[in-house]
Amino acid sequence: MLPPVCPLLLLLLLLLGDPGAAAPPPDSLSQLAAPQHVKIHLYNAKQVLRWDPSFPSNDSRPVVYRVQYKYTIGQWHDVTLEHPGVNCTKITATICDFTAGPSKGFLPHFNVSLQVRAELGELTSSWVTVPWFQHYRNVSVGPPRSISVTPGKGSLIIYLSPPFDIFNSKANFLYYVHYWEKTGTQQVKGPFRNNSIVLDNLKPFTVYCLQVKAQLLWRQENLSRPGNLSDTSCYKTIADASTKLQRDIMISLGTFSALLVLAGSCFFLFQKYRGLVKYWFHTPPSIPVKIEEYLKDPAQPILEALDKDSSPKDDAWDSVSIISFPEEEQEDVLQTL
Repeated sequence: MLPPVCPLLLLLLLLLGDPGAAAPPPDSLSQLAAPQHVKIHLYNAKQVLRWDPSFPSNDSRPVVYRVQYKYTIGQWHDVTLEHPGVNCTKITATICDFTAGPSKGFLPHFNVSLQVRAELGELTSSWVTVPWFQHYRNVSVGPPRSISVTPGKGSLIIYLSPPFDIFNSKANFLYYVHYWEKTGTQQVKGPFRNNSIVLDNLKPFTVYCLQVKAQLLWRQENLSRPGNLSDTSCYKTIADASTKLQRDIMISLGTFSALLVLAGSCFFLFQKYRGLVKYWFHTPPSIPVKIEEYLKDPAQPILEALDKDSSPKDDAWDSVSIISFPEEEQEDVLQTL
């Protein structure tokens, strides 16, 4: 009679098998290595699945990949041109861009699961599944696509377009503007729902720098996805009506003062250097015409004409009568007579 422990040992040996026996051959359909680092990238409207290739095999044939999807309730389906509009079946690339097709990817509010495996002839790898996602829940929001800024009167008027188009009435973008004077501290205004934003109460003739950020708000699930800031751009405000009037008045007063100072300086210099000014502006003496003609042509009888003109003329005289003398002078005159 066997001891009570023997049946237990026999059962254990049956379960483990014979230690000296050869191991059963592996399943030939699971010998292929699976793709690695499978990730779904959601940026703005893009939906892209990426992975690293499987380890190379000794087979000369290329390894191909198959991608499947399913919704919350449903079966797995191959990603084909019929749905969702791109072919990711038996592809050699390690990327599947769902937004490359006409449907532009899965609906953003759908719950989607994905899996991918490698295939080589009859060999297949195990499936690698990525966590389910909803586009609005998991997307990375970029900055606004375009930003246009127009300087206003003590303000900046911003026109922008959303990071991507939204066709769901229960989702929209909110915008925040980070702005600061070029040498000042940063301020934030928002949220703004419109694509046209006015930053008012700014200093005129001042340079302001700004960045804009978009935030996705999904009201159906009460979720929000913050976005990335745009590149920094700087603009100079212009004057409002009152500032422009003050500037014009100041310019006029400055011009008048400058002219007044200039006129006073000129008058002072003229008084101080009057003799020098007269000397500068005095007409130099000119040579008489006849002498100038003689210098030009010495053969002309100019000297004779000058002598003739300078000949003595009859002296002109006037008669003078003595009407009275003083007494002493009168006696002297009589004595001489």
